[in-house]
Amino acid sequence: MASGRKKLVFGNWKMNFSFKQAQAFAQKLSSKDLLDGVEVAVGPHSLALGAVSETLAESEISVIAQNAYYKDDGAFTGEISMPMLRGIAKYVVIGHSERRHIFHESNDLIRAKMAAALRSGIKPILCVGETLLEREHLHTSQILSDQLSVGLADLTSEEVGKIIIAYEPVWAIGTGKYAKPDEAEKMIAKIRSEISSLYGYDAANKVRILYGGSVNAHNSGAYLKLDGIDGLFVGGASLSIATFWPMIELATKAFDEESKKGKK
Repeated sequence: MASGRKKLVFGNWKMNFSFKQAQAFAQKLSSKDLLDGVEVAVGPHSLALGAVSETLAESEISVIAQNAYYKDDGAFTGEISMPMLRGIAKYVVIGHSERRHIFHESNDLIRAKMAAALRSGIKPILCVGETLLEREHLHTSQILSDQLSVGLADLTSEEVGKIIIAYEPVWAIGTGKYAKPDEAEKMIAKIRSEISSLYGYDAANKVRILYGGSVNAHNSGAYLKLDGIDGLFVGGASLSIATFWPMIELATKAFDEESKKGKK
């Protein structure tokens, strides 16, 4: 894995905040001095996407779209296309467990969305992870393999090296449960190994991988120190400066420690 890379701390606001609340929170976040060694990004709902993007335009904080469709235009009432995100969002979330399990998005649809995002110059954040039942039946490795092999099938090795993958065990999202650090490290290694076998070592080395799933200021420090983990994908804890900012500070500390080790 390449050394000296910034840590990523990304917040997914999901279906929270009114239009004005989202704008006010973005303003508050942008007023803080961003720390070295960390890239911060936040994902408002679609109605607030433009306003939050404008609010953060003069800051170093990036914007994430929570979802988009794979067609560039057409008669798709209620959908937002990838080209519509240009100039507004740097990233787009694809394959989040809530999209997979509540809205029944298939691996094939996710594959089409991945290609559409890269075609439009939007960086995709591909979410992968197993349910509790899949975990209990020891199917985690197969689930991750299926989600990666199908979700990335239309991409080149060069394109895969540009994406972000968020490992979010479904059983840990919003439950207060979370993968133990050694479990998370093992799954991250599994993901890189899978990408290496499909697209080569170079792509596996370049791809950024985040951990998410009930991640907070109390447990995030342990994840940030793990080998192969590039940062955090934060849900509920990203809705408050008091819980989100400490994780940014911990990411800065982890980056500094890695940088010192690299110089030795």
